[in-house]
Amino acid sequence: ILENRMRTTINIKDEVIKQVVEYTGAKNMSQAVNEVLETFVREKRKQKLFKLKGKLKLEDNWQKLREMEIDEA
Repeated sequence: ILENRMRTTINIKDEVIKQVVEYTGAKNMSQAVNEVLETFVREKRKQKLFKLKGKLKLEDNWQKLREMEIDEA
């Protein structure tokens, strides 16, 4: 099943794409590029979360929230 995909033409240095395919163990270039891009996006999201460290005040009140859910049901 194909997910939402976009066909595109890009210029990538031969040596770079060979290494990407090799390092990912992908079956083809598309799979390799998708894996690398997904990893890149995941890492950027983690970086954004780490930048929030110490800026948010979160309460550890999951038990109280659970009790409130049960009471509402």
